[in-house]
Amino acid sequence: MVQVRVVMFLLVASCAGTGSHQEVALAPNASEDRPVRFTGSEPGEVLAKWRALVAPHVEQARSTYPEAKRRYLAGLPPRHTFFVTTLLRDGHGHFENVFVVVHRIAGQEVTGRIANPVNVVQGYRNGQLLSFAEADVIDWMISNPDGSEEGNFVGKFLDTLPRKN
Repeated sequence: MVQVRVVMFLLVASCAGTGSHQEVALAPNASEDRPVRFTGSEPGEVLAKWRALVAPHVEQARSTYPEAKRRYLAGLPPRHTFFVTTLLRDGHGHFENVFVVVHRIAGQEVTGRIANPVNVVQGYRNGQLLSFAEADVIDWMISNPDGSEEGNFVGKFLDTLPRKN
């Protein structure tokens, strides 16, 4: 049986290296993400199961992403941090949904740094610079200084699921 975990954590970090410097500001009372484990006999089966389960929430995130992107490009207020989530995959077929603190959106490409520990897929690490197509954005989130968050439709849904040990 293949076990694949969708992991979404937040980490306070300082990110640089893309020509911009964005302090990742998370309030002490910001929500903590709880990992969700999906299991199945084949990685492709697990990914299909995950995609079907989160599809309505991904649709909601993608339909609201253009406005969130517009706000980010116009400049968020201090201590507001823009994240997107995307799927990482490795050669073994494992996948992991990770937060990326956005440094730049240019054309149809997002560049940022992985903003959480990478626990399932091989070849990636927390803090690693990553560029990917906007079409690969799964969800978005703006973390506010008061601990509230905007977006994170998939993450909020996943937080309602029972945890398997």
